[in-house]
Amino acid sequence: MAVAGSVWLLAGCGAFGTGHGGEGEQDGEPPSATSAAPSKGSKGDKGSNGDDKGRESGNGGKGGKGAHKPADAPLRGKVIVVDPGHNPHNRDQPGKISRLVDIGTGKKECDTTGTSTNSGYAEAEFTLDLAHRVRTQLRERGATVKFTHDGDEPYGPCVDERARKGNRAQADAAISLHADGAPSGSRGFHVILPASVHKGEADTRKIVGPSRELGTEVRDAFREATDEPPANYLGDGNGLDTRGDLGGLNLSKVPKVFLECGNMRDPADAALLTSAKWREKAARGVTDGIAAFLS
Repeated sequence: MAVAGSVWLLAGCGAFGTGHGGEGEQDGEPPSATSAAPSKGSKGDKGSNGDDKGRESGNGGKGGKGAHKPADAPLRGKVIVVDPGHNPHNRDQPGKISRLVDIGTGKKECDTTGTSTNSGYAEAEFTLDLAHRVRTQLRERGATVKFTHDGDEPYGPCVDERARKGNRAQADAAISLHADGAPSGSRGFHVILPASVHKGEADTRKIVGPSRELGTEVRDAFREATDEPPANYLGDGNGLDTRGDLGGLNLSKVPKVFLECGNMRDPADAALLTSAKWREKAARGVTDGIAAFLS
């Protein structure tokens, strides 16, 4: 489905906590220094939101040597917002991240620390690394990519502000990256879709359909790229879950989904999540899914 506008990628796969994954849940195996370090932003990245300022000139000007032709850049003109779930610095700001914000259907914590593998590899580190890999692959297809944060803010941003950043960008699509913190033995990934919510500032009625299309494409592409099975611990095992209690979805005005990439508390899933090679496959799955939605 072609959707005019921009695309926001929200990264930071959530934890089990109160419900399966999402923006405020908690729970960690540090990979080697090489595999744990987030990919460096490409030359020319500016600002804490990782905006692609000045990127067009880097592709060779109009008609210039190395210029992309439309077939080479199928996502040219599309804006994608990537939301890396949580923030590595959240643990240093317990008072600020615990304050309540309005998500339309009620109040929820500004943010949480997220989960981790049993040996300490934090969800917030995972989501930043994956977000950088997704950004690189989306740019290669011509997209403009914006982050809700790039780990350089003292905490957060809060879940309501993450949604508003996507709205202000008029994103063609937005994705929030997370990893779950379910009990060991619970395996697999799932995509969280926005429920139809119309209360307070929340009104998802216009994005429910497009978000389901986005989520379905991401689910299919992610599974094909990674061979990770859909989660075996929720729903009917189809890899899709609908929720109305997440501010990042409730307050979005653009097509948006959350991706829970696997369970950090399960040894088998943790071995994948801590692998740089696997994260590259995961990034390809995310990119392919978004591209299929926008084609």
